[in-house]
Amino acid sequence: METAEYDSIAGSRQQAACPLKFNPQAPEPRTTRPQPQRVCHPQRPMLKLFASSAPSEELQMLFFSETLAMVSNTGEPQGELTIDVQRGSHKDVSGTMLHCPVVHAFSRGFMDKMLCGNTLLGYLSWNLEIKEQHSQEFIKFHILPMERKMSLLKQEDRLAMTRSIKEGEEVKTQVTLFPWRSIAGFISESANLLLLRVMAWRRIVPSNARFLALDTEGKLCYSTYKALGSQTIQVDHQQVEVFIVEQNVHSDEGIPMSCQFYLLPDGHLAKRVQVGSPGCCLITKMPIIREEDEVEPRPVFEKKPLMWEEDMELYSRFLDRKEQLRLSHTSYLQQHPEATALISDFLLFLLLRRPADVVTFAAEHFGPFALSWSPTTGLRSSNRPSPFRSLDLELL
Repeated sequence: METAEYDSIAGSRQQAACPLKFNPQAPEPRTTRPQPQRVCHPQRPMLKLFASSAPSEELQMLFFSETLAMVSNTGEPQGELTIDVQRGSHKDVSGTMLHCPVVHAFSRGFMDKMLCGNTLLGYLSWNLEIKEQHSQEFIKFHILPMERKMSLLKQEDRLAMTRSIKEGEEVKTQVTLFPWRSIAGFISESANLLLLRVMAWRRIVPSNARFLALDTEGKLCYSTYKALGSQTIQVDHQQVEVFIVEQNVHSDEGIPMSCQFYLLPDGHLAKRVQVGSPGCCLITKMPIIREEDEVEPRPVFEKKPLMWEEDMELYSRFLDRKEQLRLSHTSYLQQHPEATALISDFLLFLLLRRPADVVTFAAEHFGPFALSWSPTTGLRSSNRPSPFRSLDLELL
Protein backbone atom coordinates (compact mmCIF):
# COMPACT_ATOMS: atom_id res chain seq x y z
CA MET A 1 0.00 0.00 0.00
CA GLU A 2 1.10 3.55 -0.69
CA THR A 3 1.44 5.71 2.38
CA ALA A 4 0.01 9.20 2.81
CA GLU A 5 3.51 10.57 3.31
CA TYR A 6 4.60 9.20 -0.05
CA ASP A 7 1.58 10.66 -1.82
CA SER A 8 2.23 14.05 -0.27
CA ILE A 9 5.77 14.17 -1.55
CA ALA A 10 4.83 12.61 -4.89
CA GLY A 11 2.32 15.34 -5.58
CA SER A 12 4.63 18.13 -4.51
CA ARG A 13 6.67 18.45 -7.70
CA GLN A 14 6.27 18.32 -11.47
CA GLN A 15 7.92 15.02 -12.28
CA ALA A 16 10.55 14.57 -14.96
CA ALA A 17 13.31 12.39 -16.91
CA CYS A 18 14.76 9.21 -18.49
CA PRO A 19 13.28 6.13 -20.17
CA LEU A 20 12.41 3.44 -17.63
CA LYS A 21 12.88 -0.29 -17.55
CA PHE A 22 10.51 -2.32 -15.44
CA ASN A 23 11.59 -5.20 -13.22
CA PRO A 24 11.34 -8.35 -15.34
CA GLN A 25 10.42 -10.35 -12.22
CA ALA A 26 7.48 -8.14 -11.39
CA PRO A 27 4.01 -9.71 -11.55
CA GLU A 28 2.03 -9.56 -14.78
CA PRO A 29 0.46 -6.11 -15.19
CA ARG A 30 -3.28 -5.66 -14.94
CA THR A 31 -4.95 -3.95 -17.90
CA THR A 32 -7.94 -1.84 -17.02
CA ARG A 33 -10.07 0.71 -18.75
CA PRO A 34 -10.72 4.03 -17.03
CA GLN A 35 -13.92 4.19 -15.02
CA PRO A 36 -16.29 7.11 -15.57
CA GLN A 37 -15.22 10.02 -13.39
CA ARG A 38 -16.72 13.36 -12.49
CA VAL A 39 -14.45 15.50 -14.65
CA CYS A 40 -15.59 18.87 -15.98
CA HIS A 41 -15.21 19.41 -19.68
CA PRO A 42 -11.83 21.12 -20.26
CA GLN A 43 -11.36 24.33 -22.12
CA ARG A 44 -8.60 24.46 -24.75
CA PRO A 45 -7.73 28.11 -25.37
CA MET A 46 -3.97 27.63 -24.97
CA LEU A 47 -3.64 24.36 -26.89
CA LYS A 48 -4.04 26.22 -30.18
CA LEU A 49 -0.90 28.27 -29.57
CA PHE A 50 1.14 25.92 -31.75
CA ALA A 51 -1.15 25.23 -34.69
CA SER A 52 1.77 24.94 -37.11
CA SER A 53 3.63 21.67 -37.61
CA ALA A 54 6.90 23.58 -37.47
CA PRO A 55 8.27 25.51 -34.52
CA SER A 56 7.57 29.25 -34.50
CA GLU A 57 9.97 32.02 -33.54
CA GLU A 58 8.12 32.40 -30.26
CA LEU A 59 8.48 28.74 -29.35
CA GLN A 60 12.20 28.82 -30.13
CA MET A 61 12.59 31.45 -27.41
CA LEU A 62 11.21 28.96 -24.86
CA PHE A 63 13.90 26.33 -25.48
CA PHE A 64 16.42 26.67 -22.64
CA SER A 65 17.62 24.99 -19.45
CA GLU A 66 17.26 26.32 -15.91
CA THR A 67 18.27 25.18 -12.42
CA LEU A 68 16.64 26.08 -9.11
CA ALA A 69 17.70 25.38 -5.53
CA MET A 70 15.34 23.52 -3.21
CA VAL A 71 15.34 25.19 0.22
CA SER A 72 13.42 24.72 3.44
CA ASN A 73 11.36 27.38 5.19
CA THR A 74 14.44 28.22 7.27
CA GLY A 75 16.58 28.75 4.15
CA GLU A 76 18.58 25.51 4.43
CA PRO A 77 19.50 23.96 1.04
CA GLN A 78 17.79 20.61 0.45
CA GLY A 79 18.48 19.82 -3.18
CA GLU A 80 18.30 20.99 -6.78
CA LEU A 81 15.71 21.07 -9.55
CA THR A 82 16.65 21.27 -13.24
CA ILE A 83 14.21 21.82 -16.12
CA ASP A 84 15.41 21.58 -19.72
CA VAL A 85 13.23 22.16 -22.80
CA GLN A 86 14.84 21.65 -26.18
CA ARG A 87 14.00 20.71 -29.74
CA GLY A 88 14.45 16.97 -30.33
CA SER A 89 13.18 14.06 -32.40
CA HIS A 90 10.67 11.29 -31.78
CA LYS A 91 9.73 8.21 -33.79
CA ASP A 92 6.00 7.95 -34.42
CA VAL A 93 3.96 4.75 -34.80
CA SER A 94 4.90 4.50 -38.48
CA GLY A 95 8.61 4.68 -37.69
CA THR A 96 9.11 8.22 -39.02
CA MET A 97 11.41 10.54 -37.08
CA LEU A 98 9.74 13.91 -36.48
CA HIS A 99 11.01 17.04 -34.75
CA CYS A 100 9.19 17.91 -31.54
CA PRO A 101 9.67 19.68 -28.18
CA VAL A 102 11.42 17.51 -25.58
CA VAL A 103 11.03 18.27 -21.87
CA HIS A 104 13.59 16.82 -19.46
CA ALA A 105 13.49 17.58 -15.73
CA PHE A 106 14.99 16.00 -12.67
CA SER A 107 15.48 16.77 -8.98
CA ARG A 108 17.43 15.33 -6.08
CA GLY A 109 17.14 16.36 -2.45
CA PHE A 110 16.33 15.45 1.12
CA MET A 111 12.97 15.48 2.82
CA ASP A 112 13.05 14.95 6.60
CA LYS A 113 16.63 13.68 6.20
CA MET A 114 15.50 11.08 3.66
CA LEU A 115 16.85 11.04 0.10
CA CYS A 116 14.17 11.59 -2.53
CA GLY A 117 13.99 12.62 -6.16
CA ASN A 118 12.11 12.38 -9.40
CA THR A 119 12.82 12.46 -13.11
CA LEU A 120 10.70 13.23 -16.17
CA LEU A 121 11.21 12.85 -19.90
CA GLY A 122 8.40 13.90 -22.22
CA TYR A 123 7.95 14.16 -25.99
CA LEU A 124 5.23 16.56 -27.14
CA SER A 125 3.62 17.63 -30.37
CA TRP A 126 3.73 21.29 -31.39
CA ASN A 127 0.19 21.73 -30.00
CA LEU A 128 1.28 20.24 -26.63
CA GLU A 129 -0.34 16.83 -27.13
CA ILE A 130 1.49 13.97 -25.45
CA LYS A 131 3.48 11.57 -27.62
CA GLU A 132 5.44 9.72 -24.96
CA GLN A 133 6.37 10.39 -21.35
CA HIS A 134 8.34 8.52 -18.67
CA SER A 135 8.51 9.55 -15.02
CA GLN A 136 10.12 8.05 -11.96
CA GLU A 137 9.93 9.03 -8.29
CA PHE A 138 11.58 7.53 -5.25
CA ILE A 139 11.84 8.04 -1.48
CA LYS A 140 14.50 6.21 0.50
CA PHE A 141 12.54 5.44 3.65
CA HIS A 142 14.79 3.90 6.30
CA ILE A 143 12.58 0.85 6.73
CA LEU A 144 10.74 0.41 3.42
CA PRO A 145 12.07 2.36 0.37
CA MET A 146 9.43 3.24 -2.20
CA GLU A 147 9.61 3.89 -5.91
CA ARG A 148 6.93 4.85 -8.40
CA LYS A 149 7.21 4.76 -12.21
CA MET A 150 4.71 5.83 -14.82
CA SER A 151 4.82 5.77 -18.61
CA LEU A 152 2.43 7.37 -21.09
CA LEU A 153 2.48 6.33 -24.73
CA LYS A 154 0.19 7.37 -27.56
CA GLN A 155 -0.92 4.31 -29.54
CA GLU A 156 -2.92 5.36 -32.62
CA ASP A 157 -6.41 6.10 -31.19
CA ARG A 158 -5.63 5.61 -27.49
CA LEU A 159 -3.24 6.56 -24.69
CA ALA A 160 -1.63 3.75 -22.74
CA MET A 161 -0.63 4.45 -19.12
CA THR A 162 1.61 2.00 -17.27
CA ARG A 163 2.08 2.56 -13.51
CA SER A 164 4.49 0.58 -11.39
CA ILE A 165 4.79 0.94 -7.60
CA LYS A 166 7.61 -0.75 -5.74
CA GLU A 167 7.43 -0.99 -1.97
CA GLY A 168 10.37 -2.88 -0.58
CA GLU A 169 10.62 -5.95 -2.79
CA GLU A 170 6.97 -5.98 -3.80
CA VAL A 171 6.12 -4.53 -7.22
CA LYS A 172 2.60 -3.73 -8.44
CA THR A 173 2.06 -2.86 -12.08
CA GLN A 174 -1.12 -1.65 -13.74
CA VAL A 175 -1.89 -0.71 -17.35
CA THR A 176 -4.77 1.64 -18.18
CA LEU A 177 -5.99 2.49 -21.68
CA PHE A 178 -7.67 5.83 -22.39
CA PRO A 179 -9.53 6.36 -25.69
CA TRP A 180 -7.88 9.31 -27.42
CA ARG A 181 -11.18 11.16 -27.86
CA SER A 182 -11.89 10.96 -24.14
CA ILE A 183 -8.74 12.91 -23.20
CA ALA A 184 -9.18 15.94 -25.44
CA GLY A 185 -7.53 18.85 -23.66
CA PHE A 186 -5.21 16.63 -21.59
CA ILE A 187 -2.09 18.39 -20.26
CA SER A 188 0.70 16.09 -19.15
CA GLU A 189 3.37 17.02 -16.60
CA SER A 190 5.88 17.78 -19.37
CA ALA A 191 3.33 19.86 -21.30
CA ASN A 192 2.56 21.80 -18.10
CA LEU A 193 6.18 22.98 -17.83
CA LEU A 194 6.14 24.30 -21.39
CA LEU A 195 2.65 25.78 -21.01
CA LEU A 196 3.81 27.83 -18.01
CA ARG A 197 6.61 29.33 -20.12
CA VAL A 198 4.10 30.28 -22.81
CA MET A 199 1.89 32.00 -20.23
CA ALA A 200 4.88 33.90 -18.85
CA TRP A 201 6.05 34.94 -22.32
CA ARG A 202 2.61 36.25 -23.23
CA ARG A 203 1.90 37.44 -19.69
CA ILE A 204 -1.63 36.16 -19.88
CA VAL A 205 -3.68 33.28 -18.50
CA PRO A 206 -7.03 32.69 -20.24
CA SER A 207 -9.97 33.14 -17.94
CA ASN A 208 -11.34 29.87 -16.55
CA ALA A 209 -8.43 27.93 -18.14
CA ARG A 210 -9.15 24.28 -17.37
CA PHE A 211 -7.49 21.14 -18.70
CA LEU A 212 -7.54 17.41 -18.07
CA ALA A 213 -4.70 16.06 -15.91
CA LEU A 214 -3.67 13.01 -13.89
CA ASP A 215 -3.62 13.04 -10.10
CA THR A 216 -1.15 11.22 -7.86
CA GLU A 217 -3.23 8.02 -8.18
CA GLY A 218 -3.18 8.09 -11.97
CA LYS A 219 -6.84 9.07 -12.19
CA LEU A 220 -8.22 11.65 -14.59
CA CYS A 221 -9.07 14.94 -12.97
CA TYR A 222 -8.93 18.56 -14.05
CA SER A 223 -6.30 21.23 -13.58
CA THR A 224 -7.02 24.95 -13.49
CA TYR A 225 -4.75 27.96 -13.96
CA LYS A 226 -5.23 31.45 -12.57
CA ALA A 227 -3.15 34.62 -12.89
CA LEU A 228 -2.30 36.22 -9.54
CA GLY A 229 -0.82 39.38 -11.06
CA SER A 230 2.72 40.72 -10.94
CA GLN A 231 5.11 41.16 -8.04
CA THR A 232 8.64 42.48 -7.53
CA ILE A 233 11.07 40.07 -5.86
CA GLN A 234 14.81 40.02 -5.29
CA VAL A 235 16.90 37.64 -7.37
CA ASP A 236 20.70 37.63 -7.06
CA HIS A 237 20.80 41.15 -5.56
CA GLN A 238 18.45 42.44 -8.29
CA GLN A 239 14.86 43.61 -8.13
CA VAL A 240 12.88 41.90 -10.88
CA GLU A 241 9.21 41.77 -11.75
CA VAL A 242 7.63 38.33 -11.98
CA PHE A 243 4.32 37.07 -13.32
CA ILE A 244 2.56 34.74 -10.85
CA VAL A 245 0.47 31.79 -12.06
CA GLU A 246 -1.37 29.47 -9.70
CA GLN A 247 -2.13 25.90 -10.73
CA ASN A 248 -4.65 23.77 -8.89
CA VAL A 249 -5.04 20.04 -9.51
CA HIS A 250 -8.52 18.97 -8.38
CA SER A 251 -8.69 15.29 -7.49
CA ASP A 252 -11.61 13.23 -6.23
CA GLU A 253 -9.50 10.34 -4.94
CA GLY A 254 -5.89 11.62 -4.74
CA ILE A 255 -4.46 14.55 -2.82
CA PRO A 256 -5.37 17.99 -4.24
CA MET A 257 -2.37 20.12 -5.09
CA SER A 258 -1.95 23.87 -5.41
CA CYS A 259 1.27 25.44 -6.72
CA GLN A 260 2.32 29.01 -7.40
CA PHE A 261 4.87 29.75 -10.10
CA TYR A 262 6.79 33.05 -10.13
CA LEU A 263 7.86 33.51 -13.74
CA LEU A 264 10.29 35.96 -15.35
CA PRO A 265 9.23 37.71 -18.59
CA ASP A 266 11.06 35.19 -20.83
CA GLY A 267 9.62 32.11 -19.07
CA HIS A 268 12.40 31.38 -16.58
CA LEU A 269 11.05 30.06 -13.29
CA ALA A 270 12.18 32.34 -10.44
CA LYS A 271 10.30 30.65 -7.63
CA ARG A 272 7.99 27.71 -7.09
CA VAL A 273 5.86 27.30 -3.98
CA GLN A 274 3.51 24.46 -3.16
CA VAL A 275 0.78 25.48 -0.76
CA GLY A 276 1.32 23.61 2.51
CA SER A 277 4.84 22.44 1.66
CA PRO A 278 7.67 23.07 4.18
CA GLY A 279 9.99 24.30 1.40
CA CYS A 280 10.16 25.88 -2.03
CA CYS A 281 12.35 26.16 -5.15
CA LEU A 282 14.29 29.37 -5.78
CA ILE A 283 16.51 30.63 -8.55
CA THR A 284 19.93 31.60 -7.20
CA LYS A 285 21.48 33.37 -10.18
CA MET A 286 19.77 35.92 -12.39
CA PRO A 287 19.66 34.56 -15.96
CA ILE A 288 20.13 36.64 -19.07
CA ILE A 289 16.60 37.64 -20.06
CA ARG A 290 15.86 36.41 -23.56
CA GLU A 291 14.13 38.94 -25.79
CA GLU A 292 12.60 38.51 -29.19
CA ASP A 293 14.61 40.20 -31.89
CA GLU A 294 12.86 43.05 -33.61
CA VAL A 295 12.70 42.50 -37.33
CA GLU A 296 13.93 45.64 -39.04
CA PRO A 297 12.33 46.54 -42.39
CA ARG A 298 14.44 45.85 -45.45
CA PRO A 299 16.25 48.90 -46.72
CA VAL A 300 14.94 50.42 -49.94
CA PHE A 301 17.52 51.76 -52.37
CA GLU A 302 16.46 54.17 -55.08
CA LYS A 303 17.33 53.15 -58.59
CA LYS A 304 19.66 55.70 -60.14
CA PRO A 305 20.38 55.97 -63.87
CA LEU A 306 23.80 54.69 -64.89
CA MET A 307 25.79 57.47 -66.62
CA TRP A 308 28.59 55.22 -67.80
CA GLU A 309 29.88 57.73 -70.34
CA GLU A 310 30.77 60.07 -67.48
CA ASP A 311 32.45 57.35 -65.47
CA MET A 312 36.14 57.21 -66.41
CA GLU A 313 36.58 53.59 -65.36
CA LEU A 314 33.46 52.29 -67.15
CA TYR A 315 34.21 54.32 -70.29
CA SER A 316 37.77 52.98 -70.36
CA ARG A 317 36.44 49.41 -70.08
CA PHE A 318 34.04 50.13 -72.95
CA LEU A 319 36.83 51.32 -75.26
CA ASP A 320 39.01 48.34 -74.37
CA ARG A 321 36.19 45.89 -75.08
CA LYS A 322 35.31 47.66 -78.32
CA GLU A 323 38.87 47.41 -79.60
CA GLN A 324 39.08 43.78 -78.52
CA LEU A 325 35.95 42.89 -80.52
CA ARG A 326 37.14 44.82 -83.59
CA LEU A 327 40.45 42.97 -83.70
CA SER A 328 38.67 39.63 -83.16
CA HIS A 329 36.22 40.26 -86.00
CA THR A 330 38.98 41.40 -88.37
CA SER A 331 41.03 38.32 -87.59
CA TYR A 332 38.04 36.02 -88.22
CA LEU A 333 37.25 37.58 -91.63
CA GLN A 334 40.90 37.30 -92.65
CA GLN A 335 40.85 33.63 -91.81
CA HIS A 336 37.54 33.05 -93.66
CA PRO A 337 37.52 35.11 -96.91
CA GLU A 338 34.51 33.11 -98.15
CA ALA A 339 32.35 34.94 -95.60
CA THR A 340 33.20 38.30 -97.19
CA ALA A 341 32.50 36.87 -100.68
CA LEU A 342 29.06 35.55 -99.62
CA ILE A 343 28.03 38.83 -98.05
CA SER A 344 29.29 40.86 -101.02
CA ASP A 345 27.45 38.59 -103.47
CA PHE A 346 24.20 38.95 -101.50
CA LEU A 347 24.46 42.73 -101.30
CA LEU A 348 25.14 42.91 -105.08
CA PHE A 349 21.97 40.93 -105.94
CA LEU A 350 19.96 42.85 -103.35
CA LEU A 351 20.88 46.21 -104.90
CA LEU A 352 20.21 44.92 -108.43
CA ARG A 353 16.81 43.36 -107.67
CA ARG A 354 15.69 45.83 -105.01
CA PRO A 355 12.94 43.52 -103.62
CA ALA A 356 10.16 44.87 -101.45
CA ASP A 357 10.52 41.94 -99.01
CA VAL A 358 14.18 41.81 -98.07
CA VAL A 359 13.76 38.94 -95.59
CA THR A 360 12.10 36.61 -98.10
CA PHE A 361 14.68 37.58 -100.74
CA ALA A 362 17.51 36.72 -98.32
CA ALA A 363 15.89 33.38 -97.47
CA GLU A 364 15.61 32.46 -101.15
CA HIS A 365 19.17 33.62 -101.83
CA PHE A 366 20.78 31.55 -99.06
CA GLY A 367 18.32 28.62 -99.31
CA PRO A 368 20.45 26.59 -101.80
CA PHE A 369 23.27 26.48 -99.22
CA ALA A 370 21.11 24.44 -96.84
CA LEU A 371 21.79 20.69 -96.66
CA SER A 372 18.06 19.87 -96.94
CA TRP A 373 17.62 21.95 -100.10
CA SER A 374 16.56 19.72 -103.02
CA PRO A 375 18.76 20.11 -106.14
CA THR A 376 17.17 21.79 -109.16
CA THR A 377 18.12 22.05 -112.80
CA GLY A 378 20.17 24.95 -114.08
CA LEU A 379 17.36 26.17 -116.40
CA ARG A 380 14.65 27.57 -114.14
CA SER A 381 11.79 29.94 -114.64
CA SER A 382 12.15 33.38 -113.17
CA ASN A 383 8.67 32.86 -111.70
CA ARG A 384 9.49 29.55 -110.02
CA PRO A 385 7.47 28.71 -106.84
CA SER A 386 9.25 29.59 -103.64
CA PRO A 387 8.77 27.88 -100.27
CA PHE A 388 9.28 31.28 -98.62
CA ARG A 389 6.34 33.08 -100.28
CA SER A 390 2.64 32.28 -100.67
CA LEU A 391 1.37 30.84 -103.98
CA ASP A 392 0.06 33.33 -106.51
CA LEU A 393 -3.09 31.81 -108.07
CA GLU A 394 -2.76 33.90 -111.25
CA LEU A 395 0.59 32.27 -112.07
CA LEU A 396 -0.69 28.69 -111.67
